[in-house]
Amino acid sequence: MTTAPITLPERGLGDRLTRAFWRHPRLLLALLLTPPLLWLGIVYVGSLAALLVQSFYSIDEFSGVVVREFTLKTYGELLRPANADVIMRTLLMATCVTLASAVVAFPIAYMAARYAKGRWKAVFYIGVMLPLWSSYLVKVYAWKLILAKEGIVTWALDAVGLLPLLDAVLTLPVIGGTSLSTSYIGTFTVFLYVWLPYMILPMQASLERVPTSMLEASADLGASRAQTFRTVVLPLALPGVIAGSIFTFSLTMGDYIIPQIVGSSRIYIGQAVYQLQGTAGNIPLAAAFAVVPIVIMLIYLTIARKQGAFDAL
Repeated sequence: MTTAPITLPERGLGDRLTRAFWRHPRLLLALLLTPPLLWLGIVYVGSLAALLVQSFYSIDEFSGVVVREFTLKTYGELLRPANADVIMRTLLMATCVTLASAVVAFPIAYMAARYAKGRWKAVFYIGVMLPLWSSYLVKVYAWKLILAKEGIVTWALDAVGLLPLLDAVLTLPVIGGTSLSTSYIGTFTVFLYVWLPYMILPMQASLERVPTSMLEASADLGASRAQTFRTVVLPLALPGVIAGSIFTFSLTMGDYIIPQIVGSSRIYIGQAVYQLQGTAGNIPLAAAFAVVPIVIMLIYLTIARKQGAFDAL
């Protein structure tokens, strides 16, 4: 008695591809990495390269046409008093917002890292991240109304008899204005509110890595709470502070919406880039302005990496 030979079903394309990928794992890796590498190489790095190239062009002052010849004339224009003032104003605001964010965020992050457990930790994360779920523009316009002359801040200070103090602060040169919503104080406040979560979360993650045994050892050796904080907690939490400052500093430097809605008429780097490439049509100078925060952040990231800040991200 003879039996018919067993015939295997014909393999489809999926089976053949599976066999090929199993035999050649590097082929699968190359196929997986090619799309993101193309995106980074062409869209991201390519756009930055185009930006850098255009910053070395100049614009003809008579015709307004971009002269595509290599020159450092455009970077020289950044040294003009008006342009240098824009750069220094942006750097000063970004530095102030970063320092204030670190001061405000540290006790919040410390309480969450050391004392919040279980359900309370979930409440902490929701409370910190909840503002990030709402619209950016809605928050900025809401703060404009809050800080306005007829806003709730003025009303509350008037109710407790502190309105003369606010008027005295608003009369101060440079930082003052007709109201909080048209002053540097208002711009600083909105920047601090919007970017504060980006400082709290890395700082809280860094503080959670501080071993409790080191705090106990410091207490056993007779150190006070202030000494323990200064010599143990702060040095170990410094990478988290630097990691959070990367976000607050860079986001403040590049933002052009908040200063346009809240604050005085003085412009920042983001506004300068927006106006130069839009209304003025001066693409080379806009590109040169855009290169400034990139160079600053590259230097800052190099220092942050050496301090181990990326370990806290």
